[in-house]
Amino acid sequence: MRAARRPRGRAALVGLAAVVVTASTGLTAAASPRAADPLQDQVDAVHATGVVGVAAETTGPGTRDSARAGTSVAGTGLPMPRDGRFRIGSATKTFTAVVVLQLVGEGRLSLDDTVERWLPGVVRGNGNDGRAVTVRNLLQHTSGIHEIVPDIPSLTSADGYRAERFRSYSPEELVDLAMRYPPPDDFTPGEDWSYSNTNYTLAAMIVEKVTGHSWEREVGDRVIRPLGLRDTSTPGTFPLIPGPHARSYTGFDADTGTGAGTDVTVLDASMAVGSGSVISTAHDLNRFWTALFGGDLLAPAQLAAMTDTVDAPELGARYGLGIGEIPLSCGGSYYGHPGELLGYRTWAGATQDGSRSAVVYATSDGGEATQEAMGALVDRALCDDTGSR
Repeated sequence: MRAARRPRGRAALVGLAAVVVTASTGLTAAASPRAADPLQDQVDAVHATGVVGVAAETTGPGTRDSARAGTSVAGTGLPMPRDGRFRIGSATKTFTAVVVLQLVGEGRLSLDDTVERWLPGVVRGNGNDGRAVTVRNLLQHTSGIHEIVPDIPSLTSADGYRAERFRSYSPEELVDLAMRYPPPDDFTPGEDWSYSNTNYTLAAMIVEKVTGHSWEREVGDRVIRPLGLRDTSTPGTFPLIPGPHARSYTGFDADTGTGAGTDVTVLDASMAVGSGSVISTAHDLNRFWTALFGGDLLAPAQLAAMTDTVDAPELGARYGLGIGEIPLSCGGSYYGHPGELLGYRTWAGATQDGSRSAVVYATSDGGEATQEAMGALVDRALCDDTGSR
């Protein structure tokens, strides 16, 4: 399976690749003389890579642990909030895939339905053909549809952010941007793989077409409220993060990627509908992942479809429907998803039986070392009993 080379959502890809490296090398935090709080040591290791703030929560059979490091506002001594809210970025894709798979389980659509069936004429032009792309292809990133992140000014430069942080996008506008570009050369839908947030914008549009309700409403009705995720929301065009939260920072591509950079906390995240706009907390995300693999969200057939993974060469791993399959350093694998949206970056995942889960997030760019340290934290929490004591 070939991977198309083109611009893409950098954190989702770099994060997953770094986690794979972490699992293969067994990277862990430097040993602490006291060795009394392994999770705190891991969080401190993430913070030491140059990010402003870090927080994590891990769960295991009858256990839950959390730790924080750094500050919630750069240049101050304000601590990271307990159970603070943040934009989860591409970890949103797992929520969207759950909603689509629930609709499949209800017989309201099929993974083999074409995009053209539900959105006639939307994926057309410049070699794009919705008749050749299925719902499965969208969720699996095997569609060949262009990635639009590089075309969103608020996500690509400090000047663009300042000019357009309050700009609202409709899903149709986003897909129209993608249709300006042809698929990669020699890309065959269902056979080749290339990460694209546009896939999940289209999935959100299909959810609305099937149900008659917005993607935001369906995520709320099918996931957030049934699980009691009190601090999780789909903000639509609202640019603020409700409740306690740390501020987020990015240097964009012009800076080193470490330190504070530009404060980018305020953002109309409508460009990430379906793909990255959910706001949540580490605690709520752990509840989501535990429920997913505990069988509370999907019937066995749909969970099996979600975890039926294909080779994802861009990631150096495997990818299912809105979910990555990641090797564990102790053997076997777990399921998870990275996420980033302007300075909030996260990694979330759970063991295949749902008995353990882990979520870590940071509030600025960091770099490769940050991703490795975040991966080490999740790997240890899911692999080592000491990770969730």
